Amino acid sequence: MPKVLIMTGDAAEDLEVFYPYQRLLEEGYEVDIAAPSVKKLQFVVHDFVDGFDTYTEKPGHSWPSDVAFSDVDPADYVALVVPGGRAPEYIRNDPDAKRIVAHFFENDAPVARPAVTGRGRCAAGPPQRRLSGARRPRRDGRRHIRGRPGRGGRQPGQRPGVPDHPQWFRPFIEQLRKVAPAG
Repeated sequence: MPKVLIMTGDAAEDLEVFYPYQRLLEEGYEVDIAAPSVKKLQFVVHDFVDGFDTYTEKPGHSWPSDVAFSDVDPADYVALVVPGGRAPEYIRNDPDAKRIVAHFFENDAPVARPAVTGRGRCAAGPPQRRLSGARRPRRDGRRHIRGRPGRGGRQPGQRPGVPDHPQWFRPFIEQLRKVAPAG
């Protein structure tokens, strides 16, 4: 059974971990959640509240990680999911996280990430000829799509906002079915 890696940590956006996790299991993939260390992770829920100028952050579900970044052999996995939230802000500095992300881009493997997790992806250096999750035109040669999920290359799962999990994850599942069917 093909395996998919979800790379995350504490303070990841609750739904951005669980939606891909459950969809991938439903498709027939084995899923491992990797974190800086093997532990019970605490996810968060970002929500908008009337009268607030920005979103609020509340505790979400907790869930055990399966494997530490240092123990991940990325060659064991056919694809990578990097959920949003605050986790990408700190895991991007982890040397093993950089190694994992670099493997998937160097091997042109499918990668799903909300546009806001670009910092996690950037840890391995900017990929060339890929769609950007940015909302402004790019000057670095990468193509740009405004306001809808990216669909090019092997990084189809990007999205502009919440709550649009089917829209940002559907292209990733379609790509994954092509390159590594779950049987």
